[in-house]
Amino acid sequence: MIINDSTLTKNAAGLIVTDKPTLWHCHDSRSLRALWTLSEMGVDFDVVEMTFPPRFTQANYKQMNALGTVPYFVDGQTHMTESTAICHYLVEKYQYEELRISVEHPEYGDYLNWLYMSDATLLFPQTLILRYSVLEPEERRSAQVASDYKQWYLARLKKLDQHILNREFLCDNRFTIADIAVGYALYLGETQGYSHEYSPQTLAYLNRLKQRPGFQAIQNIGKALNPLLKLQQGKTVKES
Repeated sequence: MIINDSTLTKNAAGLIVTDKPTLWHCHDSRSLRALWTLSEMGVDFDVVEMTFPPRFTQANYKQMNALGTVPYFVDGQTHMTESTAICHYLVEKYQYEELRISVEHPEYGDYLNWLYMSDATLLFPQTLILRYSVLEPEERRSAQVASDYKQWYLARLKKLDQHILNREFLCDNRFTIADIAVGYALYLGETQGYSHEYSPQTLAYLNRLKQRPGFQAIQNIGKALNPLLKLQQGKTVKES
């Protein structure tokens, strides 16, 4: 359910306390991971739509989330800011077996490796591409920096290219939050216009993930507030 955060309850310390999972979300940002996980789980949750970057566009956001980043997530008295950690928290807290790998499973280490790799290895260079091609003022943008980090990102897909060659999903032959975490990184590359450089098997994997009803149900939440869509469209027109 889409809500206004001004309606939420605060405790004596001024912190928001919720009676169900609540996510502050910007369209196509990494908060999509948490939103996708909630959608796949089918739990009752609330979402607050925001314009990116919320530290500048959302009044008093930094008073709630000192980092000023997105996502922000509250579940009862639990407050979190890391997208993949939120996914991990959700499947463990609610023991949602369909999306988790247990510690006893032989692929548990691989599962964790994909979760951590999704941000540290695959998303980091993309944030720099986005910054130096779109987000910075025009005089501070750098096509060279963006190009260098794009090649860095594409090179880091080699492990995934090999791993997914004869697999449908990353772990245990089934869809898990590892696929959500890595899938978002691939999806961000698509929104930035370089998914055509993915290997055939990686592109096919991304397309399989996007066909899931859980993804399609939440893909457009917050879209009307996304200023990057206009910036990216303008950039494409200039380059065409």
